[in-house]
Amino acid sequence: MSAAQRVSIKKMFEPSKSSLVTTKSLIVGLCVLLLVTSTGSVYFYKKFSSTQKQDPQQELIDTISDVSKLMVLPTNETPTLATVSDPEKLKDQAFFAQAKVGDKVLIYTQARKAILYSPSLNMIIEVSPLNINAQ
Repeated sequence: MSAAQRVSIKKMFEPSKSSLVTTKSLIVGLCVLLLVTSTGSVYFYKKFSSTQKQDPQQELIDTISDVSKLMVLPTNETPTLATVSDPEKLKDQAFFAQAKVGDKVLIYTQARKAILYSPSLNMIIEVSPLNINAQ
């Protein structure tokens, strides 16, 4: 094999500068893609974890604790807790006029009182006497 043939064969197997740039670009692109997908995965995992329902009993205790810092609550009964999920369905009721998704309603049947509380604002939005028909 002549020297010219060896040089020619050697050049065939040597990467060119354009192929090195392409390889580097590919590696950088894959790293960016990996970073974006892992960041997205972490974000959505945290979002999913935060939306998981907590224990209803603990949610009631926490809500009573938060509201009791803002007003005096009846102590002779355990209230029923409801969460506003669709304020549009409740808009025709004056009590829910300012309700937002996630607001809590404490219902004291013996004390005949309903309290609309916004955890996001840490404010009592509305307090109303409760009218229950005994049937």
